Amino acid sequence: MSTESQASIAALAARVIELYTRAGAAVATAESCTGGLVAAALTEIPGSSAVVDRGFVTYSNEAKRDLLGVDPETLSSHGAVSKPVAIAMAEGALRASRAKATVSITGVAGPGGGSAEKPVGLVHFACAVRGGETHHVEKRFGDIGRAAVRTASVRTALELLIEAEQSGDRG
Repeated sequence: MSTESQASIAALAARVIELYTRAGAAVATAESCTGGLVAAALTEIPGSSAVVDRGFVTYSNEAKRDLLGVDPETLSSHGAVSKPVAIAMAEGALRASRAKATVSITGVAGPGGGSAEKPVGLVHFACAVRGGETHHVEKRFGDIGRAAVRTASVRTALELLIEAEQSGDRG
């Protein structure tokens, strides 16, 4: 990861910690292709223990089922890299934590594993907010390299957590 990317992610993570600290609220992560990088970015920030409740690394379908309660039928009919699974992961993390907001990530980081329907660089995100609606985002980063897909995914996930809290501030 470039120094610029590290600084950008650190700034976003610091903003998440600042916003949720001010709100007295917690966050949780449910990560697949990023393998815990979002939780790691958040816990790099001093004061993160007041905000980060937990992080789920659910790389396998079994972990998605066991830890987040993702329905096996959803996994088999849509595949792990899909909108319904991203939503189920975020909502499962919300149920399994004390977080106000959760973010989930599931995608194809590459270099292999892609298909015509689900190419390398396809990543689904969801952000669930307690008492609110779950927001889904699909990104097609392209075949930019495994590390770049993962870095871009961390950035997007942090932005979703920021947007969730900021929209709550206005509501």
